[in-house]
Amino acid sequence: MYYLAIDIGASSGRHVLGSLKNGKIEIEEVYRFKNGNVKRNGHLCWELDRLYAEIKNGMKKCVELGKKPAYMGIDCFGVDFVLLDENNQILGDTVAYRDSRTDGMPEAVYEKIPYDTLYARTGVQTQRFNSIYQLYSIKSTSDYLSKAKRYLHLAEYFNFLLTGVQKNEFTMASTTQMMNAKTQDFDAEILNTLGFPTNIFAKPEMPGTVVGKLTAEVQTETGLDCTVILAPAHDTASAVMAVPTTRPCVYISSGTWSLMGTLLPEMNGSLAGRNAGLTNEGAHDGQVRYLKNIMGLWIIQSIKKELNDEYSFGQLCDMAMESAYAGRIDVNDDMFLAPDSMMNAIRSYLEAKGEAAPDTLGDILHCVYHSLAMSYGETVREIEQITGNTYDSIHIIGGGSKDNYLSQLTAEYTGKAVYAGPTEATAIGNLMMQMLSSGEFKTVAEAKEAVAASFPIETI
Repeated sequence: MYYLAIDIGASSGRHVLGSLKNGKIEIEEVYRFKNGNVKRNGHLCWELDRLYAEIKNGMKKCVELGKKPAYMGIDCFGVDFVLLDENNQILGDTVAYRDSRTDGMPEAVYEKIPYDTLYARTGVQTQRFNSIYQLYSIKSTSDYLSKAKRYLHLAEYFNFLLTGVQKNEFTMASTTQMMNAKTQDFDAEILNTLGFPTNIFAKPEMPGTVVGKLTAEVQTETGLDCTVILAPAHDTASAVMAVPTTRPCVYISSGTWSLMGTLLPEMNGSLAGRNAGLTNEGAHDGQVRYLKNIMGLWIIQSIKKELNDEYSFGQLCDMAMESAYAGRIDVNDDMFLAPDSMMNAIRSYLEAKGEAAPDTLGDILHCVYHSLAMSYGETVREIEQITGNTYDSIHIIGGGSKDNYLSQLTAEYTGKAVYAGPTEATAIGNLMMQMLSSGEFKTVAEAKEAVAASFPIETI
C-alpha cells in the first residue's frame, strides 16, 4: 500500500511516496515543483492557484508510475493563511510571512493585550510574522474580516480544495499566537479583544484525523481515489515526529529555519523561557514542541541566490572552512529576515559592532556557519536551564543534516553528541502519521523504530 506526503516549503514542494515493507519505510520522491514569493499590489504573495495545480500534477505523476496512494497528507510552513468569503473564495491576496505589512503590528496588538498576557495564554513568542499580527494588519487596512466566513492555513486550504472539507489542524493552529495552549483551541478572549470574528475559526483537530475522500472532480482530474489525512500540518511538527528515538533529546529541524527544541508534556510559560525567546508549539501527539526559531540556512541560501547560484552549497561550505575570520553575527536579528542583499546586511551588522570587515566571501560564510552553531550552543544551554533537564544528544533532522561542517560545529559549540538524519524528516513524519492512521503502525514508538531501521543516521 502506498502513501503520499506532499511537503510544501517556502522555496519548493515535492511529492514523496512511501510504503512499509518488511518493517522498513521506503520512500520515493516522484515530483518536485518550485515555490516562492511574487510581488502583487506592493506585497510579497504566494501563488496558490499555481501551487494547487502543482499538487494535482504530482498526484497525476503517481498514476503515471502505476503507484496509486491509498492515503495522502499535506504539510506546509506555518502562520500563513487564507480568509474565505461566503462562496469559499479567497479575500484579497495571500500575503507571505516575510512581507513587511506586519511592521509595527506587535506593538499595536500589545496596546490591546500586553505581551505578558499573550505569552501566558498561548506560550508563543513574538515574531512579527505570526498569524495574529498578519490578521491584525488585515483588520487595520481592509474590510476583509467583516466579509470572512472561514480562516484556513495553507495546508488546510489545499485539503479543502481536494476534499470539500474544512478543518483546522492542531500543530498549525499552535503557530498562530491565537491558540490557548491549555485548552488547545483558538482563544475566544484574544480574538474578541482584537476584534477578530470567532466564528471563522474551528476547534483544531489532531494529526491523524481523516479529512475526507477526494471530491469526484479531483478524482476525475487526477485519476486517484484516496483518503486525505491530517498530517502534522506544520512542517516542523512532521519533521520532529521523524526524530528516530523515544529518548529525551534536543532536536534541530534544519532547513531554511533551524527549529531547535525538545518535547515537553505541557506548555512551559515561564518568564525565563519568554525572555529567552522560547516558544510552545504543538507536536504530533498533543505534546509541546518547546523550541526557538533560529534563522537557519536561509542566510546561506540567500547568499547563494545573491551570487546567481554560481556556487554549489558544497563549494560555499569549502570556502567557509578555509577562512579563519573571527567576527560573529546574531543570526536572529531582524535585519537578516528579508534584506535586499544578505551579504551587505552581514557587513553592516559587523561594521555596527566594530568588527573587522570580512575580506572575502569565505570570511562571510565562515562567520555565518560559526554564528549559527554558536546560536545552537546558547539555545541548548537555555533549554536545559529553563526546563531543569539535561540532554546528552542532539538530533539534526531535515535537509540541513547533510551539512557535515555545520553538524561538526554544532557538536563543538554544544558539547553534545550529534546525530544527523534522516534528511527527509518532514516527508517521513507526514508518512508516519498516515501509516498510524491506517493501522500499519500501532504506536508512535513503533513508527520511530522503523525510521531508525530505515534511514542512515550519522554519528558526529
